[in-house]
Amino acid sequence: MGFFSKDIHTMDDLFVHTLRDIYYAENRIVKTLPEMIEKAGDPQLKQAFKAHLGETENHIARLQEVFRMHGIEVRGVDCPAIDGILEESDDVAGEVDDPKVLDAALIAAAQAVEHYEITRYGTLVAWAKQLGRADCARVLEKTLEEEKATDVKLTAMAEGGVNTSARAAR
Repeated sequence: MGFFSKDIHTMDDLFVHTLRDIYYAENRIVKTLPEMIEKAGDPQLKQAFKAHLGETENHIARLQEVFRMHGIEVRGVDCPAIDGILEESDDVAGEVDDPKVLDAALIAAAQAVEHYEITRYGTLVAWAKQLGRADCARVLEKTLEEEKATDVKLTAMAEGGVNTSARAAR
């Protein structure tokens, strides 16, 4: 067995597998965001995580819609990549004593998650179009744009003061 399941023979199989991968990831993220909200000290960051929790719940609903549109069972498959990103984020956050440095670490962790999601959704949009599923692509593109916007907001928070505050911490 290689990187992907041995049951993947077609582009459609690959699309479905990746759809299930990101469905698993989004469900893991929904469970992790409340911890990040609790750990965040910066009020703007805390609010951004709360807003993204609501968005992520919408992402799950959209994925369920795509599963239905595509005529397949709604379910996830284990995603070692997101598990590793979230585990590393938790490990790093657990090693940080200063709350200002912790906020910088939380933003970095959140951006690692966002970048993973952006790659997955970008790929799914391209494959949906290739498979002649413009309907699925349109639904997935909404989430892709939200993930990109979240990444931009996180960058702005980091560069707009969180990283400077972390640097000044001692």
